Order: sequence, then C-alpha cells, then structure tokens
Amino acid sequence: MFIEGGITAAKGFKAGAVHCGIRKNMTKKDLAVIISDNLAVAAAVYTQNKVLGAPIIVTKQNLANNTAQLMICNSGNANTCNADGIDIANKMSQLIADKFNVQKSDVIIASTGVIGVPLEIEKIEQGIKEITVENNGSLDAAEAIMTTDLIIKEVAYEFKIAGKTCKIGAIAKGSGMIHPNMATMLSFITTDVNITADMLKLALTSTVDLTYNMVSVDGDTSTNDMVSIMANAQSGNDIIDKQDENFEEFTKALMEVNLSLAKQIAKDGEGASKLLCVTVNTAKTLEEARILSKSVVSSSLVKTAIYGNDANWGRILCALGYSGVDFDPNKVNITFKSNNRDILICKNGQSVMFDEDVATHILNYEEITIEIEMNIGNATATAYGCDLTEKYIDINASYRS
Repeated sequence: MFIEGGITAAKGFKAGAVHCGIRKNMTKKDLAVIISDNLAVAAAVYTQNKVLGAPIIVTKQNLANNTAQLMICNSGNANTCNADGIDIANKMSQLIADKFNVQKSDVIIASTGVIGVPLEIEKIEQGIKEITVENNGSLDAAEAIMTTDLIIKEVAYEFKIAGKTCKIGAIAKGSGMIHPNMATMLSFITTDVNITADMLKLALTSTVDLTYNMVSVDGDTSTNDMVSIMANAQSGNDIIDKQDENFEEFTKALMEVNLSLAKQIAKDGEGASKLLCVTVNTAKTLEEARILSKSVVSSSLVKTAIYGNDANWGRILCALGYSGVDFDPNKVNITFKSNNRDILICKNGQSVMFDEDVATHILNYEEITIEIEMNIGNATATAYGCDLTEKYIDINASYRS
C-alpha cells in the first residue's frame, strides 16, 4: 500500500538538501543528498542518448561493483559537454564521500539543468559543507532536484515479503525533454529489501521498460537521465537471489512506485494541463503494442487536439499508421475515456455517429485515456504523456534566461 515518507520511508535512509548557488532563485534548494546507514547493493538504468552527461559516466564507473551508499544530485546545471565535466563530477563525488565518510566509489552522482555551461565546483563544495540529512528529508531532496517541474514528485510503498514488512521510497524530477528510452528525468529509489545485485537490476530494468520508458512529453531524449536504486537489506527478509514468489512481490511493489512517478512526470509536462494515457489492446505482440501506444502519445497533433478538447480521431489513426507496425486499419476501434465516462469515436477504421458535445465534455477533464483496439492479437501496452499547450513554448524559449 502507498504510505508517507518518500525517499526516506525505507529503513536506514536519510536525505537532505541545500541552496548552494547554482540556481539563481535564492530560495530554491539545488543540491540534494540521499544516504543509507550501511552499504547497499545498487543498480541503475541510463539514458540512450549518445551524448552523455559527465555524472552518467562517473556513476557507471562507480556502480561497476554493484554497490552504493549515497546519492547526490544538483539542479540548474547538467554538467554536460564541458571539457572539465568528468573532473568536476569526480571532485563532487569525492567531496560528498569525505563529508559523510563513505567510499567515493559508492557514490551515485547526477546533475540536471542547462547543457554546455561550466559547473562551478566551488559552489558545490560550499553546499556540501552546509548540507545535513534527516529521517524526514524527502521533500527537501525532491525539491532540490527540480528544474522546470511545477510539482514535487515523491512516493513510498509498503508491502510484505515472507512476513517481513518492507518499504520502497522514491523521488523523481521530470517535466520537459522527455521521450521513451529515458528523458530529462531522474528517479532515485531506496528500499530496505534484502536482494542480490543481479535480481535488483532485473527488477529495475523490467519495471522501467513498462513505466518511465513509456512516457513522452515532447519527443526529446536527454543526456543526463537515470533511474537508480539502493537496497540496504534492513527489512530482515531472507535474501532474494532467484525469480521466486518473493522476487515477484518485490517487483510488483517496485512497479507500483515507478508507475506512480511515471504518471506524475507525464502529468507535470512543461505547460501541460492534462495527463494523457494511451492504451493499445489486442495488438500482435507486446513490443508492437508499446510502439503503437508511444506513437500516439508522442504525436504533437494528437497532443494539441487533446488540449483543444477536439475529438479528432483521424490524428490518432494517422499516428498508428506511421508507427512502423503492420496492422489492418479497417479493424481499429478508438474510444475516449475520462471520469468514468467513455465514447466510441471510431469503429473498424471508420467514423461513427457520436455526440460532439459529449466527446468535448469527456476531453475536458485533467486525465484522459485513449483506448485503441487493434483486433489482431492479445497484447496490451499503455503509454503516458500530456497535452501540448502554448506554455510549453514560453517555458523553453526562455529556459536559459
């Protein structure tokens, strides 16, 4: 079940944040730390962009031994495409390791913000000197990793494994430059479950594929995105070292956490006014269902129609058609859903008589589902996104100013 506490809900984790001067807004925290009382097994999934932020490169090196004890993240500067970026990331890792008496190789480091602007290590160093961590520091840490986000994103979940109470906590940031295969999105996850590194990586990868990798806000894939997790074994459960029922319970809980954050990210898309969910049913394969749903949720024309409460189903069929998946358009049905109401707007690839006023009313809610029946198989997938508004242009036209 969902509980309070965010990133510090799991046993043995603390968090904190401070304003160190990277962000111009003096009241905005811009440096966050999350730490485990003991060394934890760790795993991460990274952006697919060929241009990698320096923190990604350093974190990959640090996680080569599958352990970590501390996560650090700054906002306001991505530390990407800088000549000294890797040196800065390594210095940042060493400074925070020394502060909290952990090994530098056990630090997960992340940065988010503007690309191509040097990151001043002096400001980071001063922030590290001032930062403290607390048992209830989740909200501060979640605020500090935000860039253009409008809402803080955190979640915590409690469940049982073989009678032992276990918890997962997480925070995330993400609002724009978001597209499947990671995005300008960071997610930090903690858990007190006792699990091997191999099983942790398997659970993380499988849930990321169905959650964060099904989100699209604007079609841009960033350079710094990462989902990382630390598991410190403090729940006391017998170690999960194979794909048994205990592994399934953990994966199910992790799925709930990651799905919640993925939806929060989609709903908080830059300038967005609505959460858009696109579910493709009865496709041939899961992979084809995922491709089809992401094609629709990524379409700028679909996004603008949703913003305008326009039941323009032709744009949806068009987006399916250029997805690259082979299907029979004459078998496709499309339904709009929201607030426990639904309306069929396309059947067998053709227009049907529907009440435009009812359709407009359904599209006027903050959460909209487009349900698509392909009628050629049994596979289902859902993608998550948002509408596209004038505010998106306003935000990104002045991002560096």
